[in-house]
Amino acid sequence: MKTNIIVQKFGGSSVKDGPTRLKALQHVKLAVSQGNKVIVVVSAFRSRQTPYATDALLNLVHGDQNKLSNRERDMLMSVGETISATVFTELAREQGLTAMALTGHDAGIITSNEFQNAKILKVDPQPIQNAFKKVDVVVVTGFQGATKNGQITTLGRGGSDVSAVALGAALKTKRVDIFTDVEGIMTADPRLVTHARCLKIIGYNELANLAINGARVIHPQAVEIAKQANLPMHIRATYQSPTELGTLVTNQLAPIKRYRSVTGIAHQTGLTQFSVSTNEDTSAEIFQLLATHKLSIDFISITRHRVVFNLVNGAASNAKKLLSRENIAYQTITDCAKVSIVGAGMSGTPGITARIVTTLLANHIDILQSADSYTTIWILIKQSDLKTALNVLHDEFLNVYQHIKVQEQ
Repeated sequence: MKTNIIVQKFGGSSVKDGPTRLKALQHVKLAVSQGNKVIVVVSAFRSRQTPYATDALLNLVHGDQNKLSNRERDMLMSVGETISATVFTELAREQGLTAMALTGHDAGIITSNEFQNAKILKVDPQPIQNAFKKVDVVVVTGFQGATKNGQITTLGRGGSDVSAVALGAALKTKRVDIFTDVEGIMTADPRLVTHARCLKIIGYNELANLAINGARVIHPQAVEIAKQANLPMHIRATYQSPTELGTLVTNQLAPIKRYRSVTGIAHQTGLTQFSVSTNEDTSAEIFQLLATHKLSIDFISITRHRVVFNLVNGAASNAKKLLSRENIAYQTITDCAKVSIVGAGMSGTPGITARIVTTLLANHIDILQSADSYTTIWILIKQSDLKTALNVLHDEFLNVYQHIKVQEQ
């Protein structure tokens, strides 16, 4: 008889204290009562009051000014998840569940040796399969793994999402549930957009584009792994009832494409736009210069006589110094924001760009730059116009929304 396994990942705000951990445990208990084995992936506590949160651990060694190597920083930063996993395991046992705690290394997660930002190379399913012979719940530390030589590594910010989906793919689980402090994937940031609401279903590509472009509910790499494994995910709220499944992430979008052209709107702030005059010979040299100094540029436009690109404000300061030192003339527009309109239904639908331009110009919002792809249209605006732009675009494309019921997979 095949064992049904579900992965449930709880972020730092979902395990920050006793009451939130008990709430998280309700979801685990229901899954077990339904006959499932559960892999629980936990992040470090996220609370100003705890000394075990990741930022608090870094403060013990003077934050980013510390003199540790990246390998030693990983040793320190992995401690928060280890504490979280053992605390959650003890609570699960108190609540009558059979449970076992495993580090990322114990759970078979093998990574590259890029300390601080390691990549998962392989997940051995055997350790967790063996654990499930003894217990119903295996609590795994998110965010961490180990090299082939057994040295502890961390996966970068948001790495617990990647841990959860990688384990789900390796063990061919029924689904992965990502629990957060919001009810699911929202059509836009509800802190800025009045009529933002939760989506019932979204495709992998759409979610990846929203995540890459500023919607921080899930790590984009986790979405990519789920897509490759065709692994269903639910983005859910820990505080809601265990019967509320949030947003289903799947490739089965055919029934809903005809109902919506735009799925959601994401945004990024704190950008500076650079405009540099060039000729055919100097464009490549400018990009090589920026790459050599590890400046990752975004939102690039290239013509025969000009290149335009954007950098976050911190990197922008370094770029200004670099270009000035090389006697390269440039112009900048500071305090910009990128708005990304995402939707699989936009492909082949005429008039989307016209509606965006008309809506923004009607509200006296200047478009500084634009670009598009198969499922996304990007626009750059002044950050002071962001809230207005998000709301008017949301009302234009998403104010009338066809509610679609989706059967749980």
